Amino acid sequence: MTLTQGHDGTASREAATPGHGAGPYRSGALRVPLMAPTAVGGDPEAVELYGPVFGVTEVTALDADLTRQHAGEPHGERITVSGRVVDRAGRPVRHQLVEIWQANASGRYAHRRDQHSAPLDPHFTGAGRCLTDAEGRYAFTTVKPGAYPWGNHENAWRPAHIHFSLFGTAFTQRLVTQMYFPGDPLLAYDPILHAVADQAARDRLVAAYDPQLSVQDWSLGYRWDIVLDGPTATLPDPEVAA
Repeated sequence: MTLTQGHDGTASREAATPGHGAGPYRSGALRVPLMAPTAVGGDPEAVELYGPVFGVTEVTALDADLTRQHAGEPHGERITVSGRVVDRAGRPVRHQLVEIWQANASGRYAHRRDQHSAPLDPHFTGAGRCLTDAEGRYAFTTVKPGAYPWGNHENAWRPAHIHFSLFGTAFTQRLVTQMYFPGDPLLAYDPILHAVADQAARDRLVAAYDPQLSVQDWSLGYRWDIVLDGPTATLPDPEVAA
């Protein structure tokens, strides 16, 4: 990392990956860490950083099906999102906690700070989790999120996306990123996606339609693999890791 002097005299950190926190993504400048990473290996209290402690009795199948968490059916196009979590050598990352959160089919989050005029869905909360299996696979059933406006620039709309979180073996290892959908015309205009400077890395953030993952008469299937570390690693979300 390189520390640089900001226009206001404060120190800021250049992004680990070229392009993070730069360009037309205005609020990215507010998310860049101001201090270099601090090693905690010698801290006797560092054990408190470890977690989460989840097992098969804590994470249920219902957690991974966002369409069955309420009394009624949510609105929107049902989709199945599945893939593998692997390390840089292609080895499966087993029993990894994977969490997602997203807007509903109208492009609105079930959160008090989301004041978008699109309707809320009483049967869709937009959050789920699962554990990867022995082959590193995960799977979610949900609805395709809608695009929504945001205040970054004039007539700015975020493309449809799903937020992903992976915890590793400690909270300090957490990866937060976003998955996008193929063929979305808004991808070309999204400053957050384009904060990832490398085109190949951007392409890896876009899921692929996979008819083998579609469920007959129920949901369309999308495949999205997550690579932890290495030259083909899934990059973190510039919103939280600029």
